[in-house]
Amino acid sequence: MLKHIGRHGDRKVAILFREVPNEEHMCLVIYPDTLPTHIHQSIMATLESAPGQAATQLSEVLHRNLLPDGRAQLEALHKEGMIKKVPTAQIIVTPTAQSSVKLDEMNKIIREMESGDAALKRLQDIDKNTGFVDPAQKRKAEAEYKRSQERGQTTTPPVAPLMASSNGALDDQSLAQNMLAQAKRMEIEAKSMVNEAARMKKDAQRMYPGVKNGPEIVIAQPVAAPAAPKKGRPSKAKPVTSDAVQ
Repeated sequence: MLKHIGRHGDRKVAILFREVPNEEHMCLVIYPDTLPTHIHQSIMATLESAPGQAATQLSEVLHRNLLPDGRAQLEALHKEGMIKKVPTAQIIVTPTAQSSVKLDEMNKIIREMESGDAALKRLQDIDKNTGFVDPAQKRKAEAEYKRSQERGQTTTPPVAPLMASSNGALDDQSLAQNMLAQAKRMEIEAKSMVNEAARMKKDAQRMYPGVKNGPEIVIAQPVAAPAAPKKGRPSKAKPVTSDAVQ
């Protein structure tokens, strides 16, 4: 099942932002089937890509990718008024082929995933009783929680969604603020990865103290091919003369 895809009544939607700040009951979506063909193909290619499926918010990758005409995808959707604000309770998502859940309930679960023990218990109960939690998502959440407990750190705070007016339109300032927030989030994640790498190095050293002194991988150098013999008749040997007087 594709991430970021849901339904609003009988219409297919792509969810750009799961929540609107100060309006948790609202989300921002587009209707892919109503987009012009060249925009639809480009947006769906980004959504279905590996970065698109790995992104927490679809908007994170849309503002980094371009339409065929060279415009940033998220900015083009905003400028042409294609982004709409609708109630999260009206959006149905399908984490698995056998289950579905309203977006407002899924948002609540995701918030609980960031809160610790209560999140894990809630995920276990939902997985057992309704089965609509994606197993891969649950494993990832549990692993992140365990790592944060070991390091005494908390998970990276999510980037706040864009502010939208009552008619669903977004202004340039909101887009700029969201891009800046995402950049700061990337910086935090980069620092977290550096810290994680340092921890892994220490674990590797404790596991096998001599790991740093292990044999290096030697790349064999190519051997020069022998020079090919020159064609033609061999030159005659010149007579050797002696300087000695007989």
